[in-house]
Amino acid sequence: MIKLERTSVMNLENAMRGARNPMNSWARSDSYYDEHGNYILGPNDLSLARRLRLAGSDHRKFIRQIMVSVDITAPIYWWKEFDTYKVATVANSTSTMHKIHSKPIELEDFSHDHLTPDALEIMSAYINEIEKIRLRYMENGKNKEDWYNLIEMLPESYNQMRTVTLNYETLVNQYFSRRNHKLTEWHEYCRWIESLPYASEIIIAEDTPAEADS
Repeated sequence: MIKLERTSVMNLENAMRGARNPMNSWARSDSYYDEHGNYILGPNDLSLARRLRLAGSDHRKFIRQIMVSVDITAPIYWWKEFDTYKVATVANSTSTMHKIHSKPIELEDFSHDHLTPDALEIMSAYINEIEKIRLRYMENGKNKEDWYNLIEMLPESYNQMRTVTLNYETLVNQYFSRRNHKLTEWHEYCRWIESLPYASEIIIAEDTPAEADS
């Protein structure tokens, strides 16, 4: 299970202006804001953005300046893989250490959409036992033994929400590294990447149209 919510894409205008700095070609920029406040890349700017993207990481530095913020809720086993991407990522997470005891621990707190019926029954019983420990922890003065039991018995399928900030360069690396991964969470994540503004031209860089004068 994975949820991606409250997506914001920022700094596209400044990134494109910077892309034109090496050739002092600002006068050729043809992008604009529409009536909804969205920054729309004109044919010249989009052509330049695509060509720089395809020219390699040394030439596409401008995409590192296109920032994305998103709230992601996903199981800990997925976050462990996401955490391999340390460059240009920042994340503030909900705290397991401090807040695991603050609400009832229920099956819906965990990813279980791929469990077989037998495995789901075992998982449900296990979570019920963890909830008993949580109740004991709350009733008996929050002793440290029960707190450690909660932390160390928590399955990796526990869902955690993080507010993540990253950039289009990181998304390029994630997309091509993970789009064929066996975890369905990565497939959904890659579909989210595909939905971002100008993802097909700047991140995925496929289906090249006729180029305009840049």
